[in-house]
Amino acid sequence: MKAVLVSRLSDDLSGVALADLPVPECGEGEVLVRVRAASLNFPDLLMTQGGYQFKPEVPFVSGLEMAGEVVEAPEGSPFAVGDRVMGGAKTGAFAEFVALPASSLRPIPERLSFAAAASMGAAYHTAYVALVELGQLQPGQTVLVHGASGGVGLAACDLAKALGAKVIAATHRQDKLGPIESIVKPDATILNTGRFREQVAELTDSRLCDLVYDPVGGDVFDESTRCVTFGGKLLIIGFVAGRIPEIAVNIPLIKGFSVVGVRAGEYARRFPERGKRIAAELARLASERRITPHVDRTLPLDRWREAFEAMQRGEIIGKIVLEP
Repeated sequence: MKAVLVSRLSDDLSGVALADLPVPECGEGEVLVRVRAASLNFPDLLMTQGGYQFKPEVPFVSGLEMAGEVVEAPEGSPFAVGDRVMGGAKTGAFAEFVALPASSLRPIPERLSFAAAASMGAAYHTAYVALVELGQLQPGQTVLVHGASGGVGLAACDLAKALGAKVIAATHRQDKLGPIESIVKPDATILNTGRFREQVAELTDSRLCDLVYDPVGGDVFDESTRCVTFGGKLLIIGFVAGRIPEIAVNIPLIKGFSVVGVRAGEYARRFPERGKRIAAELARLASERRITPHVDRTLPLDRWREAFEAMQRGEIIGKIVLEP
């Protein structure tokens, strides 16, 4: 089979190539899936550089999540040959076939294409854990979403709107404001460069935000500490900007807000029943057309480099999908 193989860690993708590998054999309880679509996530890029908290031993096949069809399932499995499934693990999705534990897979909601299904898992699961499980989002509350054009940011905007929140979508690029408005129809959009607290205050009649969803870090985090209302939460998703910020603890003390770290995958691993409930709720919302993953573009697997480089340059709005 063809697969995107990381044989050496590198800053310029020079250690990554499309390779011919044997089709994986199923271990006990595993299901073999013919991959029809696999979406690119920022951790996929970081793992090629050794810059992610999970550091798989090289060589490894890249790719966190995919959607496809079951081609082999053990007796007693909840899946049968031909079933449309979505899911994944920390690696392995950027290939023509992948073997995964049945517990790592879910049925694809009926209305979703393979590309949309491959784009839903990590981004929407992260958004749900952050906004609902940890943020305790309530209808009518105001959410400031940074990195709103990226996969996890756009998903957070989409989910927050579906749950009745008021959404301020933030990005650092002027050219992305229009597409964000068109795709998820937030209540407002802002540029999160410089001192954006004044814009947030104006949009909220000086009340500021109940939740701030931050996958960016750096200067955006620093200014976001000025955008959280008393009793609110600043949700830390990641550090796309590169700089891991620091905060003096007197700031959340005086302003009365919480800083909450979000590790959505670890949350599901520690609380598997909650993970199943989250997956079921997201499937319901997707089936009811209340949330819709946005696919920026699809590319064949042999154009994997184009996809990775587009992510490096910040060109993507939503998710980019590889189709083996």
